[in-house]
Amino acid sequence: MLAALLAAGSAQAGTLVIESWRVDDKALWETVLIPAFQKKNPGITVKFSPTAPTEYDSSLTARLAGGTAGDLIACRPFDVSLSLYKKGQLEKLDGKPGMENFSPVSKVAWQTDDGKDSFCMPMAAVIHGFLYNKKVFKKLNLTPPKTEAEFFAVLDAVKKDGSVAPLALGTADQWEANQTVFTNIGPNFWHGEEGRKALIAGKAKFTDPAFLSAFEFLGRLGAYLPKGASAQTYGDSQNQFALGRAAVYPTGSWDIAYFNQTPGLEFGTFAPPVPKAGDKCYISDHMDIGLGVNKKARNKEDAFKFLAWVGSQEFADTYTNKVTGFFSLSTHLIAVRDPVAKQMADWRANCASSIRVNAQVLNRGTPSMENELWNVNAQVLNGKLAPKDAAAKIQTGFAKWYSPQAK
Repeated sequence: MLAALLAAGSAQAGTLVIESWRVDDKALWETVLIPAFQKKNPGITVKFSPTAPTEYDSSLTARLAGGTAGDLIACRPFDVSLSLYKKGQLEKLDGKPGMENFSPVSKVAWQTDDGKDSFCMPMAAVIHGFLYNKKVFKKLNLTPPKTEAEFFAVLDAVKKDGSVAPLALGTADQWEANQTVFTNIGPNFWHGEEGRKALIAGKAKFTDPAFLSAFEFLGRLGAYLPKGASAQTYGDSQNQFALGRAAVYPTGSWDIAYFNQTPGLEFGTFAPPVPKAGDKCYISDHMDIGLGVNKKARNKEDAFKFLAWVGSQEFADTYTNKVTGFFSLSTHLIAVRDPVAKQMADWRANCASSIRVNAQVLNRGTPSMENELWNVNAQVLNGKLAPKDAAAKIQTGFAKWYSPQAK
């Protein structure tokens, strides 16, 4: 009898397989996270099986359709994962152990539009801001700016000195123009969630002053781009800042780990500048990754055990401090140990958090707002498109397919 019970238990345990696009996290999962889980759950074998980011969505879709996907699925935010849930490929997670450790706001990226069903557990967010070269700032007697006027005064001082570029920023890849600049500085102009939700409700337009001001900010930045910016890639910009050849780098917290590996580079961070002194500040605090359970998981019982552990303080602390620049979305109090990452995380205490403006609902039509924003913002930075024309183009495309905006 005992032998039969042991055999049944062994067969039930099986191997848990985690699907993800975070190839760079493989060593962390294999040497730190999985062993920590197994210490509390002996006998459960776990395999982290990542796919290259550019191939993840399509290959995961094929594996889910073919019944060969892993038990646990790393979830993109919003529509990509919502689509999987609507196809019946992800489990509903409301009420499952661990989910109680996340606020309603942190769950929004992995919920149905009505907020009734949650289908992925929030894992981590990234925060947008600016990095700056401390040696350059010290040499020119500059301090991190807080307002728009101070920000452009800093860029003017660096440009006048001429020894390094004011900004490490190119437009060849286009996505940075939107995701590290427009959605970085924009929330301070359209008041974060207030403005974003007003667009969804049809109560605001991209041509309104609050949104037009963000395009105008980009238009002003064009004067401080490096020579040959239109051919400069994201990797080029990283190298430029790492080598000390630019004073300011608009980016997200995900880049901290990259620059921590650069010998001799001393860098700090500052939040996106507010329009004027005394204004309330807003930050783009974007939900980046969640974890769901495959509806056809071979080992569903253990998958839920693993998910409960991902919702724990131990996981939140380890992931936040080992994957520098990716911040836990749980309500646990976490001590962020990297000084630059800690500074960014601390902005949450004083500034209102918002997500990327087009992340929810607004990417569902044609023309694709994501692709349009990449294109028009790159053109604005390059001086090829006036800010008011950029705003009009986005609004016109939006109104074509989104009925609340067609009024």
